[in-house]
Amino acid sequence: METLASAMRRENRRSKAPPSSSASSALASGRVPLVMAFLSCLAWLYVAGRLWQDAQTRAILSGLLEKSSTSVPKVLSVEDKLRNLGCKAIGRKIVEAEMDLTKAKSEGYLWGNRTAAVDSDKKQQLLAVIGVYTGFGSRLKRNVFRGSWMPRGDALKKLEEKGVAIRFVIGRSANRGDSLDRNIDDENRQTKDFLILESHEEAAEELPSKAKIFFSAAVEAWDAEFYVKVEDNINLDLAGLIEMLEGRRGSQGLYMGCMKSGMVISEEGQQWYEPEWWKFGDSKTYFRHASGSLFILSKNLARYININSASLQSYAHDDISVGSWMMGLNATYVDDDRLCCSSSRQEKICSNA
Repeated sequence: METLASAMRRENRRSKAPPSSSASSALASGRVPLVMAFLSCLAWLYVAGRLWQDAQTRAILSGLLEKSSTSVPKVLSVEDKLRNLGCKAIGRKIVEAEMDLTKAKSEGYLWGNRTAAVDSDKKQQLLAVIGVYTGFGSRLKRNVFRGSWMPRGDALKKLEEKGVAIRFVIGRSANRGDSLDRNIDDENRQTKDFLILESHEEAAEELPSKAKIFFSAAVEAWDAEFYVKVEDNINLDLAGLIEMLEGRRGSQGLYMGCMKSGMVISEEGQQWYEPEWWKFGDSKTYFRHASGSLFILSKNLARYININSASLQSYAHDDISVGSWMMGLNATYVDDDRLCCSSSRQEKICSNA
């Protein structure tokens, strides 16, 4: 039999086992809060460091912005920009160059324009270029001229070698390449006395633009002292015209013709109606201008038309248009009654055909 002592020892072992197990579990449960507290401290330190860095960055950017705003004006004027770039002197030079260019245009010269300085060694200098306006239905008139005052064939070529070029001036048909154009081309191949304006449409209402294109084309093709416009209902005293122009050699800014004025027709549908009538004031009177039958421009005036043709205002009639272009220039008006083709004077250069 089990003794009392052994029974008591076994009972003591049973009573000591549970306290040992509960003590170890209590120790384990006490470590968790410490770990969590440590991790919380680390997270707080990380967040605090980032906030401090952002605050420093904002302070630096704010300082830089304040410095830049105090040193540079918020809105820069043109003067400020020129001053900062050091371009005031350049600006003055540009203004001076623009003034020189305007003056050159008004006198009929332009640097870089190939008509402004013609090389006399490469291009013959003529006394005059005479352009006789003609139309598609005027072949009979042209043949009459060729048999009277206007040389033809070799005589026309020799006259040009002596200093006077004469050409019939005509544009192109509204229907390019039609029988009208082909007939002019065939006639020109035989006579070689046409100046064909490829960019001009031949029509009565297009006469003002024909004047611009004629003078531009003539200046481009020949270097002459004078450029003459003649209508195809005029007979010329060619020798008398040449003598008159010889006496004017070397003159600049001459606008020669039979000077006239007249009433502006403001009623639509009437002959000589002027769509721009309101520009001529309450008196409705045209300014002084050379008659369209025959007028003469010196070299620099013809060059002025060539250079500025794109911006020149045209009116209903070519003589009015040319007269308006001359008004803005320092042109010398020469009113010579020998150029009045309808006058009764005996010594005159032209007469109605």
